[in-house]
Amino acid sequence: MATDRVALVTGSGAKRVGAAVAEALARRGYAIAVHYRSSASEAASTAARLRAHGVEADTFPADLTDETAVRALVGAVLARFGRIDVLVNCAAVWEPKPLEEVTAADVRFHFDANALGTFLMCQRVGLAMVKQPEGGLIVNVGDWAEVRPYPGYAAYFPSKGAVTATTRCLAVELALRNPNVRVNAVLPGPVMLPPDLPEEEKRQAINATLVKREGKPENVAQAVLSFVDNDFVTGVSLPVDGGRTVYAPE
Repeated sequence: MATDRVALVTGSGAKRVGAAVAEALARRGYAIAVHYRSSASEAASTAARLRAHGVEADTFPADLTDETAVRALVGAVLARFGRIDVLVNCAAVWEPKPLEEVTAADVRFHFDANALGTFLMCQRVGLAMVKQPEGGLIVNVGDWAEVRPYPGYAAYFPSKGAVTATTRCLAVELALRNPNVRVNAVLPGPVMLPPDLPEEEKRQAINATLVKREGKPENVAQAVLSFVDNDFVTGVSLPVDGGRTVYAPE
């Protein structure tokens, strides 16, 4: 049990993947910094659930596309807990739109939230970890389909492709400053499909996996814990996709 460790999980306020990751780390004894952008009440509920595991947990609001806000967020977490041992970047946006309708604003929207936000968090938290003798671990959340994108998300996938590039780049940059800082990524497949997804599309997504079932947020959390446990892995992007990356059903 890492009772003296601290984890910051972005996008962990709402009941999605980030909340599951935060709970998995809380079960390991990590104090949790719950980040949210606008879901204050959900974040407060998440923090309350985490405290039930006997750990400290506080909420921290920030717009991760704003460099000043990111600096303030990291500063507030460090002021509250004194250190950050694990950062998991779960915050993300995705909006489907036909290619013919995609605008420059759509592309910027996704890049700001998914690519820039991830980079700024890696940069600020990573440099704080460099100052810690024990270093730290950063885990970014990308998307398996960056290597085989499906239609309707032309503004989204390029931003997620930037996440894996950021993972490799920051793994090098930060380790050269402190070899105990590691950066990896998880690339989820059909995990926690949108509740309003048409049944036929849901069926197709599940059948396109080799395991023939939808993934769970806990599957992503388990991958994060594997990076926590294995300190000889860095610069890696791990698909957690039920075999979707390697399987082309049609």
